[in-house]
Formats: sequence, C-alpha cells, structure tokens
Amino acid sequence: MHHDEALQRLRQRLAASSEARRPVAHMDLPLKLGHLVTESAVSLLKPAAVLVPILRRPQGHTVLLTKRADHLRQHKGQISFPGGRRDDTDTSYAFAALREAHEEVGLAPDAVQVLGYLDDHPTLTGYRITPVVGYIDTAFVPTTDPGEVAEAFELPLDHVTRDDGFQRKLLNRGGFDVPFLEIQYGGHQIWGATAAILWNLREQMLDR
Repeated sequence: MHHDEALQRLRQRLAASSEARRPVAHMDLPLKLGHLVTESAVSLLKPAAVLVPILRRPQGHTVLLTKRADHLRQHKGQISFPGGRRDDTDTSYAFAALREAHEEVGLAPDAVQVLGYLDDHPTLTGYRITPVVGYIDTAFVPTTDPGEVAEAFELPLDHVTRDDGFQRKLLNRGGFDVPFLEIQYGGHQIWGATAAILWNLREQMLDR
C-alpha cells in the first residue's frame, strides 16, 4: 500500500474533526451491555486522551506504542498509546495527549504535527479515550519513563493496513462474551482499546 497517499487521505479526513464534536466509536457489544455506550452513560466516563504517533522512518511509516510498567495499578503490562487521564489543568485533549507523551517517552510537543482526532472510545474500566493523531517527521528516539513504561516499540503501518493484520476474538466479562480485536506483532499482544483505535485509524486511512 502507498502510505503517502493513504496519509494524505487521513489528513483530509481528520481535518474535519474537532474537540468540540466528539463522536463515539461503534462497539460491537452484546445486547444486554448496549446501555454502556448510550450518550448519557458515556458522558459519565472519566475523560482521557492518548497520542497516536505516526513516525516517518527510512524503512516506512510506523506507529509508536508502549508497554505499561508491571507495577502500575491499572492496565499493568498492557500495550497502549502514550496518554492518560485528562487533568483539570490541561487546556485541551491534544494538550493532555502531548503532555503524557512527553512524560512517558520523551516526545517533545513541538515535534508533533497534530492531524486531528479519531472517534472517542469508551472502556469497560470507566474511561472515555480521545485519540489524538500526531505526525512526527524527525529522527525521534524514545526515552521511556520507567515509572510508567516498561518498553516502547514501533508497529509498522503496513501491519495495520493489511487485510490479515487483525484477529477477532471473544472475552468473557461478567458472563457475557464481549468481542474484541487483537494484533499479534513481535511477541506483543495488542488488544482492547489500543487495537480498536488502530482499527479506526486503518478505516480512516482506507477511506471506509
């Protein structure tokens, strides 16, 4: 796939996104769990923001991901994007995502061109995640904060856009089989909200 063309399409589609109008991503939940994604229910979730960093590399574009430290209270050891809960002092979701990325992997905010926003993603752990897509055209080398991040690695964009990059699986939660997406790459299991956000990114790049 020609990523320059796909990225240009992504830029055009995300240019219409804004922080003022935050659509919620579709979640394929069992009927009895559908109440979790109503507008009133989603409004009660804690606001969070993640940066979806697309890096230009000599071998092709990649997406930067992190593995959360094993000693963290929530989501320990899971694969995620740089990000976290939006603080009261954060002036925007983009500000929150860039602040967290700077703290977690040493990415300077002025090195990131914010392209726009993917659909918000509600989680079963009580957060409403706003994904902020950023483009990095510099020779960035992550410097991780060991207090939050065990490892930073890059997922080739080719792996995200190819037809067999995602697998559909089921997770039993409270007696319900909840569908989820999963990506296997380099010994890493990428699933949950992170895989769902990557799927949304893929759909935007493929103009779907």
